[in-house]
Amino acid sequence: MNRLAIVAIGMMLLSACGERTDHSEKKAKHEPVKVGADKDEHGCIGSAGYTWSKLKKQCIQIFNIGFRLNPVANEKGKDVVSAFVLISDDQAKVELFLPNDDQQSILLNKLEDLNYGNDVYRYDAKKSILYVKGKITYKGNVE
Repeated sequence: MNRLAIVAIGMMLLSACGERTDHSEKKAKHEPVKVGADKDEHGCIGSAGYTWSKLKKQCIQIFNIGFRLNPVANEKGKDVVSAFVLISDDQAKVELFLPNDDQQSILLNKLEDLNYGNDVYRYDAKKSILYVKGKITYKGNVE
């Protein structure tokens, strides 16, 4: 009786390892996506978290080298999608990486001591606040 049980269990295990075939013609065939095959025009691999930096003139992982700014108006139950700021080595420019923006990044010129801006955006590096059209939109955690 033990042999019969072992053989039955073995058969079930082997049948579970078989390849399942879907004969439905309605299902689309999916080609496997190669990791790293999504290079942009600069050679940055988006799936690895790389994006092009105009300031650094290279592919960077902004979440590793930039300063995180979180939205001040965060809807309950929704994901927090942060913006990132990168300050040039000479502190003459700031590069903004905004979520859900069609532009890759936005460069801001220094206006005065640790304040950067253009006609739409202003970043106060002392307070770690990003203003969009004069309204506080993103804020960093300054201790």
